[in-house]
Amino acid sequence: MAGKNAVVLSGTGLLDDVVERLIADGWDVVLPSRRYNPIVSRGTKTHHGRVRRTGPGRAFWVEAEWERPRELALGAQWLLPIPAGLLVAWVHESYRRSVLGAIESSLAPGAPVVEVRGSAGVLADSADATLAAHPTQVVLLGTASDRDPARALSLPEISAAVLDATGRARRGGPPSLHQVGQRRPVRSQVFHR
Repeated sequence: MAGKNAVVLSGTGLLDDVVERLIADGWDVVLPSRRYNPIVSRGTKTHHGRVRRTGPGRAFWVEAEWERPRELALGAQWLLPIPAGLLVAWVHESYRRSVLGAIESSLAPGAPVVEVRGSAGVLADSADATLAAHPTQVVLLGTASDRDPARALSLPEISAAVLDATGRARRGGPPSLHQVGQRRPVRSQVFHR
């Protein structure tokens, strides 16, 4: 049985809005990442080198490297009292399959997944979920903002989309794909000699 605990995989601080929302809703969140995430130090207590947030939910940071997916998964499992009931993952494409494959053993059967992916080189109809045994909300990031196509997506725009997808996942929504932002056309450069 899955409890209200989650694993959030991303670059340090990139999904803090999602982590804060989960904590406020009483979730315990494990944050494997290369660098310490200051989100867990706000109102925290330290115990054996681990940091815990006080309040309805808690955040636990564990040092992890994408290049060592097995060790990353073992660190997360060590901090999880029971299998995670939710995974939110924004992992670089070159590590995505190995990291998500390793962390899958930390998830409860059928636990929902939110997978954030860049759209570079991905066709919208081919953005399949990495963990087929888990209902997945895939958030496909465009390269330009919907609000201003002359600029890239901002972190607040990305966070809002991931928060929305996380809400759908927590409510048991069916697997789906969500395009955020616009895909900027790639311009070829012609070099003259």
